[in-house]
Amino acid sequence: MALLLEVEFLAGFCAAATGPDNETAEWPIEGDRLFSALVATWGARGCRSDEAEALRWLEAQPAPRVRASDWSQRSSEMFFVPPNDARLDRGKKAADVFPALRKRQPRRFAVACPEEAVLRYSWEKEPEPAVLAALDRLARDTAYLGASRSLVRCQFLKGEDVGETPVRRWVYSGRLDELVRRFEAGRRPLPGVPVVAVGTDHTHEPADASPFAEDWLVLEHVGGAMPALLACALVARTIRDTILSGYRREGLEDRIPEVVSGHGPDGTASRKPHLAIVPLPFVGFPYADGRVLGYALVPPRETALLKDETFLRVLRRLAPVVAQRGHRVLTIATPVGTEAAQAFRIELAPRSDGGGRRSLDPRLYTRPATRFGSVTPILLDRHLKSNGVQRRAEIRQLVELACERIGLPKPIAVETDRHSAFEGAPSVYYAGSPLWTRWRLPKELASRQLVHAVLEFAKPVRGPVLIGAGRFCGLGLMRPVP
Repeated sequence: MALLLEVEFLAGFCAAATGPDNETAEWPIEGDRLFSALVATWGARGCRSDEAEALRWLEAQPAPRVRASDWSQRSSEMFFVPPNDARLDRGKKAADVFPALRKRQPRRFAVACPEEAVLRYSWEKEPEPAVLAALDRLARDTAYLGASRSLVRCQFLKGEDVGETPVRRWVYSGRLDELVRRFEAGRRPLPGVPVVAVGTDHTHEPADASPFAEDWLVLEHVGGAMPALLACALVARTIRDTILSGYRREGLEDRIPEVVSGHGPDGTASRKPHLAIVPLPFVGFPYADGRVLGYALVPPRETALLKDETFLRVLRRLAPVVAQRGHRVLTIATPVGTEAAQAFRIELAPRSDGGGRRSLDPRLYTRPATRFGSVTPILLDRHLKSNGVQRRAEIRQLVELACERIGLPKPIAVETDRHSAFEGAPSVYYAGSPLWTRWRLPKELASRQLVHAVLEFAKPVRGPVLIGAGRFCGLGLMRPVP
């Protein structure tokens, strides 16, 4: 038998950030934050000695394991909130006291939206009945975790070990006394210690991964008329051309790396993984309408492109700081003379974390999964030769080959369709549809077949999954299917 703690988030979300100055949501709740919540309840209940002993027993245990569902970060608006009151009388001014005159600081509040709003922690050692009863009393009186609006129901009980992965931070013997001392001194608690997994069971870790990295540079749409998702391949190509022009402006035209240009020294198309540019649309959620909220630069997994000083210098030159907005703005426009139907001029703001908006969170695409659905259709690598039933079998075979071509295992199931599995994503054009529903493609790819698909693998695969002939310009972008 093991000690279990069940935490249910009653409102269906968890309002907690990974740090005081961080806009990234925390899921699951880390062990040190959980322990601090129990200590706060202990203080509110009157600091009973038997409950203190139970907390000292818990802090001496090895780090628990936790089972948590998949999650995504909720989009959040920017709020402007007043800073803390001035602590010294001589530091106080009228602007610090009167509400109408107080300064405001921009803030976004991180919220995690899990698929299942229940966390289950487990410890290997079973406590004595008196200790279990004391811990359960504390858990039942713990009203929230994270922000005060993040209401919870907690319960300690005995049962089988249900944990899947160890928490990343836990506490140590003496943590209770340390929290008491810092509280009495009016100081914030320090974070717990990182958990070093020794002899970790790797059976839950996916062995296969796509050649694209999980660290993305998000470009949020902040100005101009954004073209529809149907034109994402043309916008992605324009973004790439803009980046290449930045190298030329820096006098580096003859030293543009293959990982950026996608071409070898002799000008031929590179056979190595290189920079992909993908759209980030509002799809897969209730009331999704498919509008594009931004784009992302997705480098190959085995490179450190987003840390390369030359690449960053080029981006800084292309995206100067706009004083009125307080951040950098990258302007993307089609060349002069482009026909009016395809001309556009948009403004993008580089963000390291997506700006707190749910649809801009790369984790929607990078988390491990066994089933992936296409957000943008897959561009087949060659023209189809069959008809009828044989044609559908040929499409499935080409999709399987597209997976193997980027180093993924062959899917155990491939479901193809004209429509995406995600609400709001445009379907593929077919005979009888209006011409304005056709996907806009670069000339060299315009004659290829497009298809939406859902892929199922035998074991979890680490994303992002980008497949097909248009994977470097935003097509074939896959997302885990719940």
